[in-house]
Amino acid sequence: MSAFFGLGRALLFIGGVVIVGVLGYRFLEGFSWLDALYMVAITLSTVGYREVQPLSPQGQVFTIFLLVGGVGAVFYTAVTIVEKAVEGEFQQFFGKRRMQKNIDALTDHYLVCGFGRIGEVVCRELASKPVPFVVLEQQESRVQEAEANGYLVLQGDATDEKMLLAAGVQRARGLFAALANDASNVFLTLTAKGLYLALVVVARAENERSERTLLRSGADKVISPYAMGGHRMAQAALRPAVVDIIDLATHHQSLELQLEEILIPASSPYRGQTLAASGLCDLAGVILVALKRTSGQMVFNPGPEERIETGDRLITLAEAPQLKEIERRVQGEATV
Repeated sequence: MSAFFGLGRALLFIGGVVIVGVLGYRFLEGFSWLDALYMVAITLSTVGYREVQPLSPQGQVFTIFLLVGGVGAVFYTAVTIVEKAVEGEFQQFFGKRRMQKNIDALTDHYLVCGFGRIGEVVCRELASKPVPFVVLEQQESRVQEAEANGYLVLQGDATDEKMLLAAGVQRARGLFAALANDASNVFLTLTAKGLYLALVVVARAENERSERTLLRSGADKVISPYAMGGHRMAQAALRPAVVDIIDLATHHQSLELQLEEILIPASSPYRGQTLAASGLCDLAGVILVALKRTSGQMVFNPGPEERIETGDRLITLAEAPQLKEIERRVQGEATV
């Protein structure tokens, strides 16, 4: 806003000088309007053409002041325009370099490809954790919106290998394929998996046929917003209390109850122990909903005899402080 204000002030300054000059030649020297404008033009441009007719002494004095003031106004405007142009170029150049430097420092981050309605919600959820991520978006307006939210953003085609490498795909934990159409998401999934096979890809699909195609192309999870939305609406009418509990437990701003999965790292003191021996079943206000094995097997309502292994995930329902306590214990940071 300040840049436009400064440039506008400079242009108004020149306009005022031109108006004063035309009126001065018109009424001091009796020139026609065209001749007066011509005199102002050759004076301000300093081209040195002859006057349209000899000037009186007062006309000569007026021309001197017009020349000094007018040239100053033109010079000021030119400097302002160049300054704003160069300043914008430098800000853009160094801003991009700083952005790329921050992205290069990321590891175990996520790539959000597409900052549309779905991508924006994904970014909001990731930022609430907080979890590091990079947005890849092609449209300028959406890039600016993502930058305004404080996200790391790269502008360009997310299906391009160079863009994915610049976003650190080979160091990333996962990728969200949320581009505008299914064909682009399929190509993106194939490209990303080709660069880093271990990458977890969650893709958006518009219909069942696309879901199958995305799964065959390497996507680990495929989500259909339309099918999920329709299912959610039906459940809201048929089982409203259940939906309320799920909303409460999965919303990132919920302070009453949260449903979270906690990874068992290789350094965990509970690795190889049973749930009973770990004491995690005895924590007040904590419900162990399920235990997900590294093989993908899901053990619901696990008993105390279930053994915890590296890579397992505890699906836990509890308040936020209790969840933090479990995470600290699992990582060996808690003092019991």
